[in-house]
Amino acid sequence: VQLQASGGGLVQAGGSLRLSCTASGRTLSTSTMGWFRQAPGKEREFVGAIRRGRDTHYSNSVKGRFTISKDNAKGTAYLQMSSLKPEDTAVYYCALGSDRLIVSSLYVKDSYDSWGQGTQLTVSS
Repeated sequence: VQLQASGGGLVQAGGSLRLSCTASGRTLSTSTMGWFRQAPGKEREFVGAIRRGRDTHYSNSVKGRFTISKDNAKGTAYLQMSSLKPEDTAVYYCALGSDRLIVSSLYVKDSYDSWGQGTQLTVSS
């Protein structure tokens, strides 16, 4: 399984950006795709996830600003980020997990078994 994340970059505060994550070797339609981020000196934290049925779940810090979607035919999930803040600066990772993940498990890194390489987002003030 390979996950290729892309789309990171430098954005001004208040701006928008969309990250993509393409999965190969595993069917996105029968998996859970999670997004996590890790800022320098901090633990990797949950951002959001989209399950098999397309229901989405977000951390409180991004709820209302970030939106996750997916295109099963392309094997690609998206993280649309808007109203970006400097505190959103981090390396963003996508990860795949079982389609059987319950909601409480979505927030746990160990629930996911395949990870992408990460893409850097920097939000300037």
